[in-house]
Amino acid sequence: MFYLKNFSVSVENKQVVSDLFLRIQSGTIHVCMGPNGSGKSSLALAIAGHPFYKIQSGTVIFDEKDITSLSADKRAKAGIFLSQQYPQSLPGVTVYSLLTESYRALHPQADQADLPKKIAAARSLLKLDESFLWRNTNEGFSGGEKKRCEMLQLLVLQPRIAFLDEIDSGLDVDALKCVGKALSWFMKVNPHSSLFIITHYQTILDFLEPDVVHVMNKGKLVLSGEALLIKKIQESGYDQFAK
Repeated sequence: MFYLKNFSVSVENKQVVSDLFLRIQSGTIHVCMGPNGSGKSSLALAIAGHPFYKIQSGTVIFDEKDITSLSADKRAKAGIFLSQQYPQSLPGVTVYSLLTESYRALHPQADQADLPKKIAAARSLLKLDESFLWRNTNEGFSGGEKKRCEMLQLLVLQPRIAFLDEIDSGLDVDALKCVGKALSWFMKVNPHSSLFIITHYQTILDFLEPDVVHVMNKGKLVLSGEALLIKKIQESGYDQFAK
């Protein structure tokens, strides 16, 4: 479904991802781990089409189409979703407006009359009060509220593939459970969608069963393996993968 070949990325003339190969099959969960500065966030931002991240070489294939040159909005319409590590505030744009306008743009053929029910169901799953919808997006939000807002968008927009950059960072125990259950629910109702979760911690994975675990270091994908690889990382750290 999704494939990167010889993928290299630079930002401000500094190479941050080098000659990376990645294949994500439909309906799978991938976890990406690695030390700070290893290129994980840069990889996700480049895939989503952030204009500051320049693709130096390689191709991005999604649903057998080359989307390497597509802008961020067209990648989103194709079904690619990014939850950023530090979501931006949108003064004057309520959460409800963001959800409704995004849904209409991404799913123009869908029955818009069902959207309020979808939003209500997602909000209930994330234990968000209805008043949350009328707040300006991420303005004055706590860290946990920002992450739940990202999850609210994921559940409502239902992308084909979602790249989640440290969706579990800064969450208390209750919020972490809420996000974990939301991700599990997303995969159940969207069995052909895929997740690529960037994380430093094992806790969020108590709610999910990853199919593949990747380790990045110095801009390169140095190892991929099964879920047991996470335990090895927790026990011995990342030095064992240094190259």
